[in-house]
Amino acid sequence: MAPWLSIVGVGEDGLDALSPAARALVDAAEVLVGGDRHLAMLPAGDRRERIPWPSPLSALVGTIATLKPRRVCVLATGDPFCFGIGTTLARRIPLDEMIVLPGVSARSLVCSRLGWPEHMTTLLTLHGRPMALLEPHLQPGARLILLSEDAATPAAVAARLAERGFGPSAVTVLERMGGPAERRLDGRADTWDHPPGDDLNTIAVTVAAGPDARPLASLPGLPDDAFAHDGQITKREVRAMTLAALAPHPGQLLWDVGAGCGSVAVEWMRTHILNRAIAVEPKPARRAMIAANAERLGTPALTVVDGTAPAALAGLEAPDAVFVGGGASVPGVIEFCWAALRPGGRLVANTVTLESEAVLLAKRAELGGELVRISVERAEPVGPFHGWRPLMPVTQWRIAKPFGAGG
Repeated sequence: MAPWLSIVGVGEDGLDALSPAARALVDAAEVLVGGDRHLAMLPAGDRRERIPWPSPLSALVGTIATLKPRRVCVLATGDPFCFGIGTTLARRIPLDEMIVLPGVSARSLVCSRLGWPEHMTTLLTLHGRPMALLEPHLQPGARLILLSEDAATPAAVAARLAERGFGPSAVTVLERMGGPAERRLDGRADTWDHPPGDDLNTIAVTVAAGPDARPLASLPGLPDDAFAHDGQITKREVRAMTLAALAPHPGQLLWDVGAGCGSVAVEWMRTHILNRAIAVEPKPARRAMIAANAERLGTPALTVVDGTAPAALAGLEAPDAVFVGGGASVPGVIEFCWAALRPGGRLVANTVTLESEAVLLAKRAELGGELVRISVERAEPVGPFHGWRPLMPVTQWRIAKPFGAGG
């Protein structure tokens, strides 16, 4: 059918700055949808039906869908598909039923103000999202563009940077970009003292390390002491090899079964911002450590499930990869994980016990895959000297499920 829904990106310079095509869509609409700021841009005598953003915003999609086939125009800020309403609407309404004319994004405006190459920046939104999302991006020299929640966000970002040892980072706040009320504030994270300004602001950060900073790479193999743990942790060297075998791809889901402190799940998610993970752990103290590690290391969306496999796995979304770090010898665990694994997915199981090793040997004989013995020795003090102290050797079974295969 002919498009009945239009989404028009509007800047702080208002409706008069729209292109003729965009203005025509606004003028032809029977119903106008937008925030209070957007709807206030309409002429005073405009009597058309108006629908302001509701709270929660998710309710808006259902409301708009009921208006079809009336001509509806949604007024959005800048680019509707840059952390905007366009993405939400496109999940429900077919693209061939809508016309989208984006405006200039906040990212583009920031780069034009600061002279930054857009492709060399990282864009994050803190609107309705936790501050912990900053953590994987705290790398010296990184240029971050942050979409704020409100006027309090800049100070909160500065405090987080200073707390993590990145106090020398340069912070710029740009308010109401593109309009007559545009304002710029500059400073350092550790001396940020600007009072809260306008709720409509975007933050630009050039990350710089102070003497106490501890930048953590996004590649797998973080130091063991980067995690809170009680000794039940996949050690750094083994963890790096485990993640390599799990082979994370953007947007994929991992089951971390018998998660311990959640180190594998956390590192899986740190490899790409779209990656997801579910950590299954029966012990409350360890579940608390998983949550703390997820917040501290920038993966607050990590899902933690209370229970013991295989029963706790029932009803979970099918995974693209499975790591069995504990409980490989429990009857049914390997079988359930293999059956649930999506075609093309990878299963990796580690063990240090003979009983679980026997299970992995039998599974390799049944299903194939690869067995690897991982031995690590670390130099430690021996009196006034140093010697090699071996960690317990780990037996690792790796297998990929063929594309087109069933359970």
